[in-house]
Amino acid sequence: MSGADRPDRGREFPYISQILGKALRDLTEKRLLELVRGEPVPRHLAIIMDGNRRFAEKRGIGVQSGHERGRDTLEELLDWCLEIGIRVLTVYALSTENLQRPREELDGLMDLFDRSLRQIAVDARVHRHRIRVRVLGNRSLLPPNVQEAIGIAERATAGYADYLYNVALGYGGRDEIVEAIRALAREVRAGRIEPDSIDSTAVSRHLYTAELPDPDLIFRTSGEERISNFLLWQSAYSELYFSDVLWPGLTRLEFLRAIRAFQVRRRRFGE
Repeated sequence: MSGADRPDRGREFPYISQILGKALRDLTEKRLLELVRGEPVPRHLAIIMDGNRRFAEKRGIGVQSGHERGRDTLEELLDWCLEIGIRVLTVYALSTENLQRPREELDGLMDLFDRSLRQIAVDARVHRHRIRVRVLGNRSLLPPNVQEAIGIAERATAGYADYLYNVALGYGGRDEIVEAIRALAREVRAGRIEPDSIDSTAVSRHLYTAELPDPDLIFRTSGEERISNFLLWQSAYSELYFSDVLWPGLTRLEFLRAIRAFQVRRRRFGE
């Protein structure tokens, strides 16, 4: 039988195509990494991790499995940030609006947060790189076990400052600003400050992110092009990058593309 007549001949081409495609992706990723490492990266990267549920639906798996896959991607993301030297990472894990989701889904999410935060406290990578972990948001909205897990993670990393890893849980940008205004009002009432002395610095001092630089880049997955009540005050001059990739499907290549897109922009800061 000639090669042209072999019954498996046609099946070889998709296999070869897959090999060539992977080789091309690997080459592109390597080149992008070189470019990214050659120029300043964002000091503070903020990410809206969107698309877990749609990812699950497209693959015919349960919603909880989608969230678990999203958690795995977050683990990889931390490695990618360490690899290129991003010092501050803030991820949007649960908004105040998300708390309206079905009870079964919320219970699964809270269990995931509980387990993940407790794991952070003993994560060798976190201690090796001296990563300080903090949770931003209204903790009173979270179950007691999650609040306890937050305390464990934060206490275990409180002495670190080489890298800052912030998880927004029960977070809403408008609520954060309202709480800052209330705190300033209490200071005025107590006579500690004058109303005319309140400026943007005073407001920033009362935000969850008071100790952090404003984000240089806000990166959102899933194709949605909005910031959804995330770091509203802090993002005044942030660069925005939107990807069609659903969060659990984010790859190192797409991550590097986002960082490279930031690097080639000229930041004007209102000039």
